[in-house]
Formats: sequence, C-alpha cells, structure tokens
Amino acid sequence: GIRNNTLAQLFKEEIKKSYEEYVEQVGREFADTTTHFQDALNEVLAGGKKIFPPA
Repeated sequence: GIRNNTLAQLFKEEIKKSYEEYVEQVGREFADTTTHFQDALNEVLAGGKKIFPPA
C-alpha cells in the first residue's frame, strides 16, 4: 500500500470507523482542529511517512 500510494483506499472502512470512535472519545471540535488522528495514521500505517494529510 505504501509503494502504490493506496493505503487510504486499502484501509478506507477501518479508518472511517476508527475516526468515528476517535470523535466520540475526544469530541468533534478537538478532532476537527487538531492533526492528532492523521499523525497517528501516518505513524502507524505509513511508518512515519506523511501519507495522510491533515483534514
């Protein structure tokens, strides 16, 4: 997925579900005004590469 730049598509449903759970835990305003979720995706799924941009 990293080589083909398809990580977002490969994990689309899992990312969506995880983001919804994240919003429930931290609140919509915090989720919308920080890059913590995208930073975690980049760290965990992309091995630290900036694959997932801030929303």
